[in-house]
Amino acid sequence: MSDPLVVAQEVREAVAAGDPVLALESTIFTHGLPRPRNLDVALEAEARVRALGVVPATIGVIEGRPTVGLTPDQIETLSTAEGVVKASVRDVPVAVVKRLSAGTTVAATAHLAARAGVSVFSTGGLGGVHRGAPQTFDESADLPTLASLPLVIVSAGVKSILDIPLTLERLETLNLAVVGYRTTDYPAFYVADSGHDLQYSVDSPAEIAAIARTRDALGISSTLLVANPVAAARQLDPVLHDDVLARALAAADMQGVSGNDTTPFLLDFLQRETGGRSLDVNVEVYRGNVDLGARIARALADG
Repeated sequence: MSDPLVVAQEVREAVAAGDPVLALESTIFTHGLPRPRNLDVALEAEARVRALGVVPATIGVIEGRPTVGLTPDQIETLSTAEGVVKASVRDVPVAVVKRLSAGTTVAATAHLAARAGVSVFSTGGLGGVHRGAPQTFDESADLPTLASLPLVIVSAGVKSILDIPLTLERLETLNLAVVGYRTTDYPAFYVADSGHDLQYSVDSPAEIAAIARTRDALGISSTLLVANPVAAARQLDPVLHDDVLARALAAADMQGVSGNDTTPFLLDFLQRETGGRSLDVNVEVYRGNVDLGARIARALADG
């Protein structure tokens, strides 16, 4: 069988020439944001990357074709079409055979980016270990996938609805290095400081690029995770955040919400109870990560 992966010509040529390329996921606009804001955010992200002299490579599945470097029309299709599924790594072959369109998760985006030779990826938040995981074994496929890919991924940590201490323990076990961008406070997506500390901070894209090159030279094949907190002035108010999260968790428990229904339930609760402010923070987080990711891609390309 021929390789089903489609790599846009612009992306393919940039990778071959050693020019900077930044991978971007598609679930943020297929499943993470409401219409029509989702399309605006997706197209704005691509524009921000280009303004920094970097080629954007938004990744998704279009009618069974895993694609690295979606066109604006394809991004619009995924943003507006009905029946677009959410695909992690295990789902991509099914989407190919069934000719489905899909937004790719962090794990699937990272896998396809690595296949196309793209080594830097910006996302909003990572998946992690879910609350209650010692009983449910509920852990995102992002973690083991990234443990096998030599990428650099910029995120604002993991969402606070997850178990952050256990997630940090799993990152250590999986040999996933985590550095804070100009901080040793591990962020919790909506807030700049989760209350948990990192051992290392980095001061510049050039330093991050140097760590990635050294990792590669040592034959280490796991992702370098860059934790980039939202600016304190733009974070969700920590007191409001803690109050709403506590009520969301209590509501989920009282209503018997579990499994795959838990995350959308909690995120929807946060959105409603913060009057949409959590969505605004989501967009701010993404913008910051896109900008930093583009600068890291440039630093890697500059050698």
